[in-house]
Amino acid sequence: MTEPAEEDECAVAIVGAGPTGLVLACLLARRGVEVRVLERRTEAPASSRAIGLHPPALRALAELGLEREAVALGERLRVGRARCRDRELGSVDFARADPRRPYVLALPQTLTEELLARRLAALTPSALRRGWEVTDLRESARTVALTARDSDGGGGTLRLRAGLVVGADGSRSRVRALLGITTRGRDYPDTYLMGDLSDPTAAGGGREAVVHLEPGGVVESFPLPGGRRRWVVHTGRTGTDPSPAQLVALVRERTGTVLDPATTTMLSAFTVRRRTARRLLSRRCVLLGDAAHEISPIGGQGITLAWLDALDLAPLLGRATSGERTGALQDDPAWRRAERRIRCRARLAGAVAAANTALGRPAGARVSALRALAVRGLLATPLRRGLAWAYSMGWVRTG
Repeated sequence: MTEPAEEDECAVAIVGAGPTGLVLACLLARRGVEVRVLERRTEAPASSRAIGLHPPALRALAELGLEREAVALGERLRVGRARCRDRELGSVDFARADPRRPYVLALPQTLTEELLARRLAALTPSALRRGWEVTDLRESARTVALTARDSDGGGGTLRLRAGLVVGADGSRSRVRALLGITTRGRDYPDTYLMGDLSDPTAAGGGREAVVHLEPGGVVESFPLPGGRRRWVVHTGRTGTDPSPAQLVALVRERTGTVLDPATTTMLSAFTVRRRTARRLLSRRCVLLGDAAHEISPIGGQGITLAWLDALDLAPLLGRATSGERTGALQDDPAWRRAERRIRCRARLAGAVAAANTALGRPAGARVSALRALAVRGLLATPLRRGLAWAYSMGWVRTG
């Protein structure tokens, strides 16, 4: 016998309870907006995943009263160093990019989401609804009707009516697909292997970000809380065996650093692509975060970019639910301006990420030597301040 469908309604429904959806939900709840967050997964993922929170992201956490707690939990990266063949090429100092927040914060996404979920529960306990996968979306002049199924196989159905819907459900967005919005972009010929391991330099205070521009491909490493370090290794065009042993072998071969594969707590092989939704707005729906724009993860700017979207959209969503407007979002000049800002930021962040990706590709001995010479020369000039400004997203603007 089919269970009766559960009915619910709210002012704003957010699909996706990753860091993007949770930040936006908290921003809206603080404004008194009745919000629901639908998440397909029944539990929050345990993997560390993304780790980079740049100064603009910390401003978002400050607005939610979470910055101090996040900084206490994370690892502050004040300096990034470049090396090649065991030689120092130079460094960038993030203090000059944002004197109020002179660092990039390394905080595993698991901890970030825990902070945000707790804050959302404190603001509105019934907002987050896990275990619901959206299957249908119907827009009308004033509302959106969402249908979701019980994702753990229980057979339940949820019918949610919302004034507005936000698709924050990632690069394979169901909301985007249901709206019939396609993407454009490109796939890159790069593969990577990434893992979190015990940091052999932690006891000596070596808690800086290091980028090894080696002939065999880049090796990046970033300190994490708890005496651990994130390692990212370029594995060419075809990839490699995604095992702790292979990651450790590549790190040792290219940098001389000896790691213990038994200390691996996260391992992931990934490829790189760049995608942008052809439009972000419909009558009553909007896309943000990876659903709107996907960039290379090399550089770690994805979460910050998505949170800037949320900071732009929260005031507009608040006004739209207060009865100040009833027309289609895609026809509203304020929403169109926000869409242009979001697209502009995504283009800039995508360009920085693409440059990082290209810089770290494998190269022959001569090209590698020329690359190292160019990087050394650049980091010996005042232009290194511009690099710090670019990598820490000092260029961002919101509404």
